[in-house]
Amino acid sequence: MNFRIGCAIWAYKNWVGDLFPAKSRSSDFLNLYSRRFTSVEGNTTFYSIPDSKTVSRWAEETPPGFEFCLKLPKSLTHNGLLEPSLSGALNFLEQMQGLGDRLGPLFLQLPPSYSPANLNDLTTFLKGWAESKAPLAVEVRHIDWFKDPYSSRLNALLKDLKIGRVLLDTRPIYNASDDPQINSERRKPNVPLQPIVTAPFSLIRFISHPDLEMNQVYLEEWVGLVDRWLQQGTRVYFFVHCPIEERSPKTARHFQHLLEQQNTLVPPLPWNLVEPTPTQLNLF
Repeated sequence: MNFRIGCAIWAYKNWVGDLFPAKSRSSDFLNLYSRRFTSVEGNTTFYSIPDSKTVSRWAEETPPGFEFCLKLPKSLTHNGLLEPSLSGALNFLEQMQGLGDRLGPLFLQLPPSYSPANLNDLTTFLKGWAESKAPLAVEVRHIDWFKDPYSSRLNALLKDLKIGRVLLDTRPIYNASDDPQINSERRKPNVPLQPIVTAPFSLIRFISHPDLEMNQVYLEEWVGLVDRWLQQGTRVYFFVHCPIEERSPKTARHFQHLLEQQNTLVPPLPWNLVEPTPTQLNLF
C-alpha cells in the first residue's frame, strides 16, 4: 500500500455526527478514525510524549495497514541546536517502537528561527539519525532554506541520507481573497512549494481552504504529482489540514476520489470496503 491519506489529528469532537457516528465517545475516536483513513499526522507527540501503555493502546485500536506519522517532540526540536537533542530523539524513536508496523515515517519540524546558518548542526543530527535506519521527514520553515544555494544543499543532504523533505503547501489559504486563518491560534508559514522527492517516500501537508472549491486547482495539481511518484514506486503520505478543522475530512476524501480517477492502483479508503451507513453518508 504505497498511498496513505489522513488529517493532522484523530481526536476532534466536532467530527461527531459527521465523520464519526452521533454520540461517539472520545475514547473511540482513534478506532473510528483509523477505519476511515489510512494514516494520521500525529501532532499530539509534538506537545507531549506518550507513555508505553498509551503507545501500545494506539497500536491495539488501529487495524493492520494504518500508520502514524508522529512529530518529534517540541522539547527536542525547538530549543536551539539539534545535535544535543539527538540522544533524546533516538530515545523517542525507541519509545514509539511499541507501535510495531503501525509506525510510519517520523516527522522533524524545525522552527522559523532555524536557518541555513545551522546546516552543520542539522547535518550532524541527520547523520546520527540515519544510523537508526528509521524513516524521517524534515520540514524547514526559515525562508532561506527555499533559496539557492541552501535549498540545493539541503536537498542533496536529504537525498544522500534518504531522508524526506516535508512538502508544505499553503497556497490555498494565502492565495485566497479572504483570510481563512483569521481565528487560528497558530498560523501556517507562507513558504514556497518546492515539490521534490528526496527519499523512498514523500510526506505532503496540504493546508486547505475551508471552501472546497478553492482547493480544486491545487488538488488537481497534486493528483498529477502524486500519480507520477506512485508510478515511480514512491510511498506517499498526504495529510489535509484546514483552519476550520471540521472541513479537513471532506477535503481529504475528495482528494482520494480525484486520485482514484487518475490511478487505479490507489487503495480505497477503509470505509469504502464495507456497506456505508446512513451516518457515514451525512458528510460525504
